[in-house]
Amino acid sequence: MLRAGVIGVGVMGRHHARVYSELPGVELAAVADEDRGLAQAVARAYGARAYGGCEEMLEQEELHVASVAVPTRYHEPVALEAIARGVHLLVEKPLAATLEEGRRIVEAAQERGLKLAVGHIERFNPAVLELKRCLEAGQLGKIYQIHARRLGPFPPRIKDVGVVIDLATHDLDVVRYLVGEPVERVYAEMGWTEHREYEDIVSALLKFSSGTIGLLETNWLTPTKIRDLAVTGERGMFVLNYLTQELVFYAKDFPDTRWTADTRSSGMRVIAGKKVTIPVVKREPLKVEIESFLAAVREDRTPLVSGEDGLEVLSLALRLIRAGTHQAIVLS
Repeated sequence: MLRAGVIGVGVMGRHHARVYSELPGVELAAVADEDRGLAQAVARAYGARAYGGCEEMLEQEELHVASVAVPTRYHEPVALEAIARGVHLLVEKPLAATLEEGRRIVEAAQERGLKLAVGHIERFNPAVLELKRCLEAGQLGKIYQIHARRLGPFPPRIKDVGVVIDLATHDLDVVRYLVGEPVERVYAEMGWTEHREYEDIVSALLKFSSGTIGLLETNWLTPTKIRDLAVTGERGMFVLNYLTQELVFYAKDFPDTRWTADTRSSGMRVIAGKKVTIPVVKREPLKVEIESFLAAVREDRTPLVSGEDGLEVLSLALRLIRAGTHQAIVLS
């Protein structure tokens, strides 16, 4: 039986607490939040003990695992305190506020031999996992382009980062995961239209080592939530809806009379083929994520989204912000 704690029980942290309380083989032992009243309410709801801060909780409780869901600027001190006490961690994304802070968290976990997972939750969306399986099976052939859209209204809970760190990091992680190659070049245009302190709209381009192009559209300005992804390749296009967990394949069709070496080399017309709905077993991504983290702890294996993955995504996000000043950033 693993004993779990949650540090920070705001919008996301309280869901971590709920999931730990629902899973077999794990006990939600304690929750902590600087708002002690909030911590007590969540603790009562899920049968745990409440603390006003992480140090108090870590001194009083013997925990095996914990989720860190405090504001990003507190990730480093909270994570280092938990690591020092031998606790395996799932840190909500982004891993840290800066690369230097993120590296210190990763190095501390490595030195103690602890598992460090980063909460890029979309990686655990069942439709994304099924899409990855289809791509690895070669159903699309060579990937030409991935186009991700993550649009919606401004979330009032966000107070310390812009849309790149808050939203685009989801798609940076998923696109890296699906392509499975290094990013060689990034370019971005962004704007501060209704929110003057942080950017609220960004359009970004990624170029992967094989030539695959990533296109990201992200904003806090759209009055309805849109979360989708299209992957275009040799044999057609996959379209994924994150919200409904639906995955569809649109096949390319080539007339037999035109499918010759000569027509391929001279450029042949793409004709619409059949539409195939790919079966996806729908599940709550957060529950899949926490199950995967706990399995990594129990089985002594690297988490699916490791600390190193979190660092790479944070590095790309910060480069996108730099590129938003109209300077293309060459990574290699």
